[in-house]
Amino acid sequence: MKTALIAGKAVANIDKQIIGNLLLDQASVEDVRQEQMVIGIRNEAGEIYRLIGAAKLNNYMNAMEELMDLEMVDELEDEEESREGCDAIFSEG
Repeated sequence: MKTALIAGKAVANIDKQIIGNLLLDQASVEDVRQEQMVIGIRNEAGEIYRLIGAAKLNNYMNAMEELMDLEMVDELEDEEESREGCDAIFSEG
């Protein structure tokens, strides 16, 4: 899976735990957005500051599970469509 920080956005306090729990390769925002599925992570200000891209469904599901284990909440859990270019958007519950 690939990840990128969005320039100019504050990093969330939980970011070190996210990076520690997921095996991610650093990439550009453009590269991450080209992946099959994209997860956005919101900071405390409510801005998406990190993108995680997964090429395979099992990688995407593993990432979702890891984020939920950190007690993060997917605001698109009950949605059928993506929002802000993301298939899931997590923030601290």
